[in-house]
Order: sequence, then structure tokens, then C-alpha cells
Amino acid sequence: MTTLVLGASSLVGRFLVPLASDAGQDVIRLGRSASGPASLRADLTASDLVDNLPRADLVYACCPIWLLPGALEALAAKGLRRLIAFSSTSRFTKAASPHAAERAVAEKLARAEDAVIAFCQARGIDWTILRPTLIYAEGLDQNISRLAGLIKRVGLVPIAGAGLGQRQPVHAADLAAVAVHASQTGRARNMAYDLPGGETLTYRAMVERVFIGMGRRPRIISIPLGLWQAGLSLVSPFMPGATGAMGARMAQDLVFDASAAKTDLDWQPRAFAPQFRPD
Repeated sequence: MTTLVLGASSLVGRFLVPLASDAGQDVIRLGRSASGPASLRADLTASDLVDNLPRADLVYACCPIWLLPGALEALAAKGLRRLIAFSSTSRFTKAASPHAAERAVAEKLARAEDAVIAFCQARGIDWTILRPTLIYAEGLDQNISRLAGLIKRVGLVPIAGAGLGQRQPVHAADLAAVAVHASQTGRARNMAYDLPGGETLTYRAMVERVFIGMGRRPRIISIPLGLWQAGLSLVSPFMPGATGAMGARMAQDLVFDASAAKTDLDWQPRAFAPQFRPD
């Protein structure tokens, strides 16, 4: 089976490519900056995309899912019969955010998922949508590794309130493995799965694990939510992307049920114990 990986240099894609190859899939990597053997450069939004695509029966979409609907016609013309696409549980967690930009992300995810499903159903293409929670890979991601960078720079992490909202961080390598497994089982055809990590812990405990993974004693400062929001301009240079909504979410449980993925995909992700190189 000829396999195309869209977003091969993405966080999940870089783990998926070798796993798919090990599984006997003839992998071609595609991305805007793809390089090396069995790689193609292409823009999924380009009008001549079909001219730059190889024939492929199986496609893993590790790119932002909202880029996928516009590329489906070209992929179908090149033989697509099986699609494994990554979305995000942010479709649900950010849908009611007070910040318009976050609500827009949730809407983009929902619209893209609906468009992918409708297209595949109309063309008889088997699809699977995978929705991870908080993705990490030591030194590579913009979530957990960003916390590690903050700890390295200032030696502590400020959190809003007690930080008791529950989290389920999931490693990119586990996501890559389950995507390959999904391509090999009929039970995952035409299904969507939430993919939380192997452990549920509070936001504060998650931050503590990052300190521990760096070989440091946890130093966490709890700031009342009102002060967090008022002092956001002071915090943001140390925590790029920090918003008032982010502070409020530290008290919210962002927890998803993995039972369907466990039954159909033998989903057994690792517990959260990140390991970073010593300073």
C-alpha cells in the first residue's frame, strides 16, 4: 500500500513516518518544507495540488485538519481509499471560550471534521478522525516544552489560582503508533476517537512533573485569577500566548473518555513522566 503523510515534519508526523515504514507501508512524506528521500514539497492550498501529488491509497493527515477539505478532491483523484486525520479535543474545550480567537479555532476544527466526513462518505472513502488532548514531545512541542523553557529561563512557573483543573497530556509518539494501528484495523473505519493521555492529573501536578523531568525542585507561584488577568501584560513575556482564558482553564477539567479508543484501537498511552536533558 502506497502511503502519503501530510505534515510529515509536524510533531506527530515525525514519529509516524518511521512507524509506518516499520509496518511495511511504502511511505512518501509531503509538506511545505519536506526534504530528503521519499519526500515531496507541496502546498495543500495550491490550485495545482493534484499535479504535485503521488498516487496513494492511504493518507495520514498530520497537518491542521482545516487544510484538509480543500485537498480532498486532489487526493481522491490520486487514489485515496483510506484516510487517517488528526483533529483536536479543542473542538470541544474552546467552543465556549470568552475569547473570539479560541472560539474560531473550535469552529474551524468542527467545520473541517464535518467536511472531511461528508466528502469521504460521498466518495466511499474510509475515514478515521483522531482527537488528541494536550500533545507533547520533550523539546519539540509548544505546550509542555514551553513550560520547560519558562522553568529554564526564570526558575519558576506562575499559575492562576490553585491549578486544580484536570489534564490528560498525551505523547506524540503514542499518537503516531495508534494512527498506524488504526490503518490496520477495520474497527476504526468511519469512526472518530478522543485520545487522552494515560494519566489524569491536575494542572499544578502536571507542572510539577515538568520540574521533576528537568531534575529540579518544583517552584510554583499561585496567583489569584483576577490578578493573573490584570497582570497578564507582565506575565506574557515569559509565557508567550498566555491569555485570560488560559488562566481560567487552569481551574477547569479538560478530561475525555478513552473507552472507545481502548476497545477499538487498544489505546494504552504512557503515563505523564516527561524527561528533559539536564541544564
